Amino acid sequence: MRITIVAIVVGTFATVPAVQAQDIQHGRRLALEVCATCHAVLPGQIRSAVAEAPSFEAVAATPGMTAMALNVWLTAQSHPTMPNIILSPTDVQDVSGYILSLEK
Repeated sequence: MRITIVAIVVGTFATVPAVQAQDIQHGRRLALEVCATCHAVLPGQIRSAVAEAPSFEAVAATPGMTAMALNVWLTAQSHPTMPNIILSPTDVQDVSGYILSLEK
């Protein structure tokens, strides 16, 4: 279900220019503090703490994944399988930049 939703978001925004992250290291720190309870957030981590939660490397490797698609996903008000995490626009850009930096 989650991959289907991500694929729809990615497909919808694939042609929108990417937003540049302001601070990838800040995004990494946020990922470790906020996201790592469910997701594998570090390079080389394959298994997430919650089996259904994709690793950030898997998210980054999703065909057509962009900063805009991540922005939409991270700022959506309803995540059926995620807690409602509220991030500032800068935090969203930083986390998105970090996730995209993991693409191999």
